[in-house]
Parts: sequence; structure tokens; C-alpha cells
Amino acid sequence: MARQIAVITKKVITLLSLSCPINTPIYIGPSNEAHMKSSYPRDFANYYPHIGLILSQPDYVGVNHKDASIEYVREFKANNDYVKVAVRIAANNYFARSLYVLNPNRVANFINKGTLKKFDE
Repeated sequence: MARQIAVITKKVITLLSLSCPINTPIYIGPSNEAHMKSSYPRDFANYYPHIGLILSQPDYVGVNHKDASIEYVREFKANNDYVKVAVRIAANNYFARSLYVLNPNRVANFINKGTLKKFDE
């Protein structure tokens, strides 16, 4: 059974010009967790316990125009890792679908191109 792990805040909606309502729930289900674990087992082990933090307090947010997913990225300075959680829509619900560490050079490119936007508190 899927459970709610976060919401899409007004700030994210405004920054990314999204059309969903404020506080739209973000869910995760067993199939999403299994996908994350099988795709990136080390990243899953290290960062899945922080998925709520990544979604509620990201450093950067963006929209992936290839699949229309919402990207939440948080830097974990202790490990010099940028961790992305991709949220995708399915059956009119938003699900955390992917969780993995990004290449720092790629993050810098996304920031410079404006694909990732700084999320200031």
C-alpha cells in the first residue's frame, strides 16, 4: 500500500510553474521502493532513510522535460554527494520513483543551464 511521505509545496509549485494544487501529496509504494533498491542499491542503503528530508528540504528543484518528473536534489556535504529523488505522476497521483547520487559536474551543468533551481528557505 502506498503511503504519503511529503507534499509539493507552494514554493516548489511557484519555482517550477507547476499546475498541481498546493500541498499535493507525494506517495511511495512497495514497487517504488523495490525499483530504487534494485536500481541503485548503495544509494538506496545510504540515502533512503533521508527521503523525507530530501523532499521537504531540497537544495535544488527542477523539472525533467523528458518525462515531466519533478526533481528534488539535496547536497549531503559530509559525503560530497548530491542526491536526487525523482517524483512522477501516475494515475493522477505523485510518486517518488527514483533515488540516486548525481555526478557533481552534471549538477553544476544543470544549475548553470537553469534546469535545477536553487531552493532557498
